[in-house]
Amino acid sequence: MFSMVVFSAQAVPEGRVFGLDTQTLIGIGIQLLNGIVLAVALGFILYKPVKEFLQRRAKRIQGRISEADAAMAKANALIAEYERKIEAIDKERLAIREAAGLEAAEERKKILAEARKEANEIRKRALAKIAEDRKRLEKGIRLHIIEVASLMAQKYIAQSMDAKTQERLLEEALAQLEAAQWQN
Repeated sequence: MFSMVVFSAQAVPEGRVFGLDTQTLIGIGIQLLNGIVLAVALGFILYKPVKEFLQRRAKRIQGRISEADAAMAKANALIAEYERKIEAIDKERLAIREAAGLEAAEERKKILAEARKEANEIRKRALAKIAEDRKRLEKGIRLHIIEVASLMAQKYIAQSMDAKTQERLLEEALAQLEAAQWQN
């Protein structure tokens, strides 16, 4: 490259850096003309294909945008539909929950009523059994008292009583037992 600069500098007349003579101007004009002819020729040759390529590309891009818009609209419609379905499911869930709550409350009432009824029956049976046991115990106690009283009376009579006194005491004891029996 340096040698080329040196060679160019040797070709230029002395005292000038750049030789602007007719040969240089003709060369510049020819190159300019070649550039214009090339630009016009390429413009005629490539203008339509480039223009068509750009139009196809624009149509393809526009088609993709339209497809994307359609897909977005479809997605929005699906979102709206799913939101409606979710709302319907929520309403149904609340209705089922409320119905289950009411059913549970009714079941609880039934169970409580059955439990009360059963408790009352158990209580009645227990009271009846207690009354029966009481009667049996009272009867047993009376018999025991009679036995004890008769044993005491026998011992007492055997020690110091005559027949007349024995008879009077027996009648008094029987009267007392009868009076005790009628009071209960």
